[in-house]
Amino acid sequence: MTTKKNDPRVMRTRQLLQDSFTSLIREKDFKDITVRDITEKATVNRATFYAHFADKYELLDFTITNTFRDYLRQRLNCHDVFNQESITNILLIMCDYHKDLSSRCQRSYQSLRPIIESKIIEELQNVIFHLLLKGNKNTSFLDDDRELLKTISTLLSWSIYGAAYTWNNDGRKISAEELISKTIPIIMNGVGKLIS
Repeated sequence: MTTKKNDPRVMRTRQLLQDSFTSLIREKDFKDITVRDITEKATVNRATFYAHFADKYELLDFTITNTFRDYLRQRLNCHDVFNQESITNILLIMCDYHKDLSSRCQRSYQSLRPIIESKIIEELQNVIFHLLLKGNKNTSFLDDDRELLKTISTLLSWSIYGAAYTWNNDGRKISAEELISKTIPIIMNGVGKLIS
């Protein structure tokens, strides 16, 4: 598309397509949703859809990423560093995200799990890596081994995602707060020693 992504018209159209898609995924399994379904619900033509997205998979990626970023913006701010409060917030975000997603998209939740998982873990890795960078007091450590911080952020993102997913998938037998209170000491004791 030749217009800029920050153009208000482009943003409105993308939001309209995303809203239509989100509405449809509550009603149908993802595999049964067509571009035609999306464009009819959004009241736009197919050419408009394809001016914004290559296919429904790209729209799915866009929707997953934007929805998760909205969750992050609600609980984290750009000044946060890696500490117990920020990790608690990330765990709460993941629990809320899984709970909301599984109830809103019951038909597609399991079938879309691999796609959702990869997008969300990628976002988590980026967020945790930047929290670690901002919060690390040992600047020589940063100069010597950014790769270790990447490894730590990968480990944590998979762990946090997996803990929240399992908690939700097993029927949320304990509260999110109880899950977090049991998980936080493991995270903070292990990672805290490496980055302090």
